[in-house]
Amino acid sequence: MTGVETRSVSRDSLFLLANVRVEQKGEQARVRVRNLSDGGMMGEGVVQISRGNRVEVELRNIGTVMGTVAWVQDQRFGVAFDEEINSNAARAPSGSSEQHTQFSGHVSHAHRPPPPPANSGKLRKI
Repeated sequence: MTGVETRSVSRDSLFLLANVRVEQKGEQARVRVRNLSDGGMMGEGVVQISRGNRVEVELRNIGTVMGTVAWVQDQRFGVAFDEEINSNAARAPSGSSEQHTQFSGHVSHAHRPPPPPANSGKLRKI
């Protein structure tokens, strides 16, 4: 990777534990959450997971979040959440007053291309 930051969504490095369950499989794995944003997370741990798998992630103060595995590299993987969460709630101590707003109610667009420009008819061809 280069030193240029190309992400459109801010994320913080942190160390949390979460439970991950791959749909269609019964077992749950305990993983470390290395990065967390409102739209997704990077996890690390020994879990049988592949790109495109649907997963359930149980996060502290948030509950169960559904998502899709976006990438896998060694024991690390990225998950794009179906709906945005309040990632600050997961950072708060257990039982904190911040946990009352777990979902922001918005569909996550963190891992989708931006919409086309509003005035696309005024673009000139080169």
